[in-house]
Amino acid sequence: MSTARPRWRLGATDAAPGLEREQAQDSRKAVPWRTGLLAAAAWTGLSMLTLLWPNKEIGFSEWAFTQEFGIAALAVALLLLASAALPVRGVRRVRRIDRWLRPAGAWLVAAPLLLALWETLTAKLGALPPPFFAPPQSLIDVVHEDWQRLGLSTLYSLRLLLNGIMLGAVIGFLTGVWIGWSRIAGYWLHPLLRFLGPVPASALLPLAFFFAPSSYSAAVFLVALATFFPVAVLTWSGVASVSKSYYDVARTLGASPWFLVLRVAIPAALPQVFVGLFMGLGASFSVLITAEMMGVKAGLGWYLQWAQGWAAYANMYTALLVMAVLCSGLITLLFTVRDRTLSWQKGTVKW
Repeated sequence: MSTARPRWRLGATDAAPGLEREQAQDSRKAVPWRTGLLAAAAWTGLSMLTLLWPNKEIGFSEWAFTQEFGIAALAVALLLLASAALPVRGVRRVRRIDRWLRPAGAWLVAAPLLLALWETLTAKLGALPPPFFAPPQSLIDVVHEDWQRLGLSTLYSLRLLLNGIMLGAVIGFLTGVWIGWSRIAGYWLHPLLRFLGPVPASALLPLAFFFAPSSYSAAVFLVALATFFPVAVLTWSGVASVSKSYYDVARTLGASPWFLVLRVAIPAALPQVFVGLFMGLGASFSVLITAEMMGVKAGLGWYLQWAQGWAAYANMYTALLVMAVLCSGLITLLFTVRDRTLSWQKGTVKW
């Protein structure tokens, strides 16, 4: 009499939990996204408010792009409805968009509510007096009518900002490494840095425009000066705080002084360097706008002053929005570079 041996299939017991997890994920994906449905309803309400409620007469021509703004809000509502109701499967790009949308669900609900309040108080009721307050569709009108001047001003500001930041960051980094490594440089330069560094760069605006050969070079110098101080101080602090045991181990292995600087001191100081770049980038924005408003004949600061002089407040609000996007984008780019360079510290400083 023979007994049949049970056949064991490799991975059969291990495959069941994985299959159950996949089924659970599919069932969760099949459930409609409630916050997305609520956001779609909010954007639909904004569209109906814009399209069906006539604008209040304000003594001059009708607000342009009102219908286009309402149609755009309806298009956003349809996209959110599709993302919330349809299951996300298969297409990798769609899944990435879905993963980006769901954490921002509350903002997707709040944004149309704020826009609806803005639209009601300006275009529909006229509670906020024009031209000091303009509805959201006026920003679309500015981009459509004045895109060339606004685009050139943005490019000019970006060029000036990048030139100043690069100049100030390079000089500040080299100065900080020199002060942190050399006792002689620390003795002579550190007191000057502590005495002159805290002076706001905008306070030197009259001197810069007087001595510089052009207003552009003066603005570049001021932006570089605003970036130089935090980068130099934090680079010096990072180099000076490197543990001496690192140097001792490297010297034991026959490292040269240049090797100690390039392969030990600078890599160990990089976290502090990026903090200095972040602080310098924030300080350079305010100096940039001040310099452009005072003497430079182009840029977003000049555009703001021009719009205020002509009482074109919609243009001014559009320039402020472009400025916010530009500054936030540059800081986000800086943090992306930091996370890739300092992968072991990714997530310690969030933006």
